Amino acid sequence: MPSFRHPRIAVSVSLLSIDRLDRADTVLRRQPFAFLIANGQLPESARAELAADFPRYPSAGFFPHEEADCGPSINALVGELTSPAFADAIGARLGIDGLGRYPTLVTICRALNRRHGTIHTDSRSKVATALLYLNDDWPDTSAGCLRFLAREDRIDAAVAPEVRPVYGNFVVFGRADNSFHGHLPYEGERRVIQVAWLTSDDEKRRKTKRGRLSRLFKKLFGALDRRIGAGRADNAGHLD
Repeated sequence: MPSFRHPRIAVSVSLLSIDRLDRADTVLRRQPFAFLIANGQLPESARAELAADFPRYPSAGFFPHEEADCGPSINALVGELTSPAFADAIGARLGIDGLGRYPTLVTICRALNRRHGTIHTDSRSKVATALLYLNDDWPDTSAGCLRFLAREDRIDAAVAPEVRPVYGNFVVFGRADNSFHGHLPYEGERRVIQVAWLTSDDEKRRKTKRGRLSRLFKKLFGALDRRIGAGRADNAGHLD
């Protein structure tokens, strides 16, 4: 049954800051591929509102952003994440010129099944990908924690500290033939907003259509979806 959201005035305070990307603990690398890991990217004052406005998907996985699914603070955050100015700032740090000129696809995830997170590079239609996490806390486990990797077949071949998917942690990377990343199997709530900068509007339309069909499938066959790949190996991959 669809949930009803009481209308509220949209957030007027900026949630993201380009300067915050350059915190002392930010990790920025160009090898083996370009990536940035920045913690503490969201104000503590917005935590409760963003949690209340997060979409209540009944199924696991990433689904295309729809304003009607979200409250105003999440929609405002999506707007800031996809702004050309923010994209250009990210691109400058990664060595990608004019990232803000590319079309964006936003997908949002509330929960995962164990089959998610296998090692991959992202498809060639992506120029760069960003992930912003919004979980209040995380268990004392590596399961579900993102790793950037040196190899396509070893989840332990990390090239940087793994990223716990907690509130305000942010990663972005340039897609490359060796931009391997993934995480150990995890099942349960894992809130994240993903932004992909794509090579063309045609790719955006194609991926959006596929994402909506996936959402419908999971709504109808959620139990089957949970069983698919439930026993996957830690080093499993799906190279695009």
